Amino acid sequence: MDLDVAQVRAFVRTAEELHFGRAAGTLAISQQALSKRIARLESLLGTELLQRGGNGVRLTDAGQRFLAPARQTLAAADAAVAAAVGEDRPLRVDVWGHLYAPMRTLAQVAGRAGELALGHGRDLPSVATALLRGDVDAAFGRVHPPLPAGLAHRLVRLEPVDAVLSTDHPLAAEPALRPDQLRGSVLWAPGALDRLDFLHRFAERFGIQDTATSVNLGLDHFLAEVAEEPQRFSLVPADVPLPEVPGLRSVPLVDPTPLYAWSLLWRTGNGHPGVDRLATACAEEAGRSRWLDYDPARDWLPEPPTRSAMSRR
Repeated sequence: MDLDVAQVRAFVRTAEELHFGRAAGTLAISQQALSKRIARLESLLGTELLQRGGNGVRLTDAGQRFLAPARQTLAAADAAVAAAVGEDRPLRVDVWGHLYAPMRTLAQVAGRAGELALGHGRDLPSVATALLRGDVDAAFGRVHPPLPAGLAHRLVRLEPVDAVLSTDHPLAAEPALRPDQLRGSVLWAPGALDRLDFLHRFAERFGIQDTATSVNLGLDHFLAEVAEEPQRFSLVPADVPLPEVPGLRSVPLVDPTPLYAWSLLWRTGNGHPGVDRLATACAEEAGRSRWLDYDPARDWLPEPPTRSAMSRR
């Protein structure tokens, strides 16, 4: 039995979106063409993979069993294409965590990794989906569990995090702060905390009870909102260049120092040579710049680094 890759891709996209219109849009085909591809695949397999009804689309038992190996089939097909194309195609890399400026780190290694085509993902789940679909080859941002099957990652950089707060905040004059001193202050977040794992884990670990959500309109706007309210604070990596926002102060955090972890993420089986080059360039720069220094007696990480996450691909 020979599977048609286009039909398998149509099924996987629909299984991920659980919506024929959205799935068709991601493939740049009509909904009718998508339905035909899936119908032909179901006919070939002799079983129904998706059930369509008034409550939307859902996977049948056969569809659930078929989904993981179908993704593996697409990954293998994409790897074969990448191997044939070789180095003629740029490495497609998505970044996320934009408020924390991931491009500062990538810019230091990009020249040694070959040609990169950069994109912007909304968050880890959306980037993971893009990787599994084969829309991008690699990604860069903060990785936290659970990760979908079929993805691998390596830790690239650990960045100390400062508290940013209004100059009218009661603790603004302190030369440094312990994270637990911020209890009683309001953690200002650029989105829902359930989508911002690092801030969520920080609040949970250090007993920050009061949180509030803003709309992410960029770092300037976000920090201006922090500065205008004396009880607010937020967290930004210490090396991020802060905009000129009146009434804002950055204070180091100590005992322990929170660290923000940046990782390189890719789909297992991806044959694009740029993935290896980028991983190697990150490892070399991490060694030179001591990006992975970590002392559990001094520092805090939501997930302490493992040897496998820090090893070469």
